[in-house]
Amino acid sequence: MDHQPKFFENLSGTGKAIGVLTSGGDAQGMNAAVRAVVRMGIYVKAKVYFVYEGYQGMVDGGDNIVEVSWESVSSILQVGGTVIGSARCKSFRTREGRLQAAYNLVRRGITNLCVIGGDGSLTGANLFREEWSGLLEELAQKGKIDEEAVKKYAYLNIVGMVGSIDNDFCGTDMTIGTDSALHRIIEVVDAIMTTAQSHQRTFVLEVMGRHCGYLALVSALACGADWVFIPEYPPEEGWEDSMCVKLSENRARKKRLNIIIVAEGAIDCHNKPITSEKVKDLVVQRLGFDTRVTILGHVQRGGTPSAFDRILASRMGVEAVLALLEATPDTPACVVSLSGNQAVRLPLMECVQMTQEVQKAMDEGRFVEAVRLRGRSFENNLNTYKLLSQKKPDAELPKSNFNVAVLNVGAPAAGMNAAVRAAVRVGITEGHKMFAVIDGFEGFARGKIKEISWGDVGGWTGQGGSILGTKRTLPAKYLEKIADQMRTNNINALMVIGGFEAYESCLQLHDARSRFEEFCVPICVLPATISNNVPGTDFSIGADTALNAIVETCDRIKQSASGTKRRVFIIETMGGYCGYLANMGALAAGADAAYIFEEQFDIRELQANVEHLTEKMKTSIQRGLVLRNENCNENYTTDFIYQLYSEEGKGVFDCRKNVLGHMQQGGAPSPFDRNFGTKISAKAMQWISKKLKETYRKGKVFANTDDSVCLLGMRRRNLVFQPVAELKNETDFVHRIPMEQWWLKLRPLMKILAKYKTSYDVSDSGQLEHVAMHSPKEAETGAI
Repeated sequence: MDHQPKFFENLSGTGKAIGVLTSGGDAQGMNAAVRAVVRMGIYVKAKVYFVYEGYQGMVDGGDNIVEVSWESVSSILQVGGTVIGSARCKSFRTREGRLQAAYNLVRRGITNLCVIGGDGSLTGANLFREEWSGLLEELAQKGKIDEEAVKKYAYLNIVGMVGSIDNDFCGTDMTIGTDSALHRIIEVVDAIMTTAQSHQRTFVLEVMGRHCGYLALVSALACGADWVFIPEYPPEEGWEDSMCVKLSENRARKKRLNIIIVAEGAIDCHNKPITSEKVKDLVVQRLGFDTRVTILGHVQRGGTPSAFDRILASRMGVEAVLALLEATPDTPACVVSLSGNQAVRLPLMECVQMTQEVQKAMDEGRFVEAVRLRGRSFENNLNTYKLLSQKKPDAELPKSNFNVAVLNVGAPAAGMNAAVRAAVRVGITEGHKMFAVIDGFEGFARGKIKEISWGDVGGWTGQGGSILGTKRTLPAKYLEKIADQMRTNNINALMVIGGFEAYESCLQLHDARSRFEEFCVPICVLPATISNNVPGTDFSIGADTALNAIVETCDRIKQSASGTKRRVFIIETMGGYCGYLANMGALAAGADAAYIFEEQFDIRELQANVEHLTEKMKTSIQRGLVLRNENCNENYTTDFIYQLYSEEGKGVFDCRKNVLGHMQQGGAPSPFDRNFGTKISAKAMQWISKKLKETYRKGKVFANTDDSVCLLGMRRRNLVFQPVAELKNETDFVHRIPMEQWWLKLRPLMKILAKYKTSYDVSDSGQLEHVAMHSPKEAETGAI
C-alpha cells in the first residue's frame, strides 16, 4: 500500500488546552497514559492540565486543576495506580455538578478532555459534552461568564481511553491494566502450584471480574486450570458431577494438584451466584480432597505495570492527543482502542452501547450471544480453553491414522512449552498420533523421537525454556537421515516451533522436496524467539517475556541512578540485528535513546544525545538511560559508547554500563506469551488437520504446493498462514531480519516522549471506524 506519509507537524496545538483525568477504578498503566498525553500535548505546543481526583476534582476546581510541565510526569511510567487520583463522584451525576465543572474548565480555557477510565466514566464524559453549550449559556445567564467566552469555548472535544483491569469494554482487544492484572494473577498461581503439589491439594482461586470473565478465562488458559467459572458461560446443569469426575480423573492420572478459577461474578444457568466457598465445600464433601480458597482481591489492581501495558498506554495517549487535535465540532466523542496490533478510533457511545448489550444478554440468559458480543478475542479464548482443558474418552476420539511430529528449533524462548502442549492436545483431539522430537533437527536425524500423550504435557504452560530441548542446527546437512526418520516413523506432518532458524529450516525442507518425497507433507512454523525477528509476523512467542525482563531491570537501574544523581546508564540488550527489544524496551522504560541496527547513526547523533543528556541534567530529572542493541554497529560498541559518554559528560554526569545477557531468555513465560503460544498453536494444528485431509490421496499424504509449508503469524489485526516461499522476498537473510518492521513506526514515539524533535508519520492513525459486529465464522479466522 503506497500511501504518502502524513506527518503531524501541521497539527498544531497552539492555543489549545487539554485536561487529563483518571476516573473510576484504578488500573496499572494509567500513569503511562497520563505521561504520554502530557508530553505529546506539550510537544504540539498545547497547554496541558491535570484534573486531580477525577470528576470530583473537576467539580471542586481550585487546586484540583493545575497546568503541568514536562517534568511533572517524570518517573511515573513504572508506578501502578494513578498519580492524579481517581474518585467516584456523586455530584457530577447532577446537572448542578456538571455546571460547576463546566465553569471550572472554561475559566482555564480547557475545551479538550482526555478521560481515562471505564464505561461509566466515559458515558459521563459524553453526557457532559452533549450538555456543554447549554451549560455555557446557563453560566452566561447567571453572569458567571461573558458572551465572548460562550462563543470562544463553544465546543467540548472528548477522547476516551479505557483503563480497566477487567477488559470488559467492547470494541478494544485489550484495555489498559488487563495485562498487568494477569501478571499478578499468574505470579500467584505459579507460587500456589508449588505448595499445592507438595501437599496434593486443590486450590480454588477467586479473581476479579464482577460482570466479565476475561481475567478468569485467560488465567485459566495460561496456567492450564482444571475448571473455570465465568459469568458469560455458565456451566450446564449437573456441572457439579462433571467437575468432580474430572478432578478425580486427574488425581488418578498422578496429577498432584487441581486448580479451579472462579470469577467473582460467576453464575450458574439459573443466574444464581457460584462462589469460591461453594466450590470448595462441594469438592470437600464429594471427594474429600484437601481444598483451600485464595481470594486475590485488590492485589490484581496493584504493582507495577507490565511492558505491554506501558507500551499500549503510551501509544493510546499519543493517539488520543492526535484525535483531539483533529477533532471538529461534528466529531463524535471517540475512544482510542486496540484491534490486533492496530490503534483505532471508535465512537464512544457505540462501544458503551455494545458493552451494555453484553450485560443485557447475560441478564436475560442469552449466554451464547453474550460471548459473541464480547468480541472475537474473547470467543477465541473460550473455544481454545474448551478444546484444551478436557480430554474426551478414547472411544469418542476420531481416528485419523495420521502421525504429526512437533519440534523446537533455535534458541529457547519462554512460551514454547505452552505451544507444544496446545499442539499435542489439539492433535489428539483431532484424532492424530502425536510425536515429540527431542533436540531439534539434530535430534530428529539421530532418531530421538517418541510418541507423546495428553497427560505428558500437563503443567507445561508455566515452564520457561524448552522442555523438548532445542538446537540451532539447520536440517540441510542431515536431510537424508531426517527423511529416513520421517519414513520409519511414518510422519505425515510437522509443526516447527522456533525463531529465524525454524523459518530457515522449513525453507530448506521446502526446497528439498524435489529430492525427498518424505518432505511432501504439511509443515507449519510457529514464530518463537525473544528477538522478534521472524518475517511474516508482528509478534513472536517469547518476545513479551524478554521485554518484561528488560523493563524490570531498567526500572531498578533507574532507581539506582535517581539515588546517585547525575548518572547515565548504557544498557545492552539482545536481539541479534533486530532492534525490537532495544526500541520497545526503551519505550516501556522511558529511556532517553535506543541505538538500533535498523536506523543507522553516526558520531554526530551520539554527540547530540550527549548534549541532550547534559541539558537534562540541568533540570530536576538528573538521570539518564540509554539502550543499545547488541549488533547495532560494529564500531560503536557498548564500551565505545560508554567511554564516549564518560569523556563528554565529565563534570556533568558519570556513566555506568550493563550487559543484560541471557537473563532475557530465561524465566517463566508472561501471560501474553502463554496465551499467544497456546492460541496460535491450537490454530496451527487445526490448519495441519485440514491440510492432511486435503492432501490425502490413495492411502498416503502428498503435499507439494507452496501453501503446504506455511508460517502462522500475527499481521496487524489477523492471524495469517503465509507460505514460507513467499516470505523469502520479505527477508534480509544476511542480518536475519524482515525487510519491513511495523515497530519502527513507534520509534518517533519514544523520541517524542524523551523530548527530541522528530517527525511522526500519522498516516496509519485512526480514522473513526465503527464497532464491527463479527460473525461466528470470523471468530475462526480472526484475531487472537
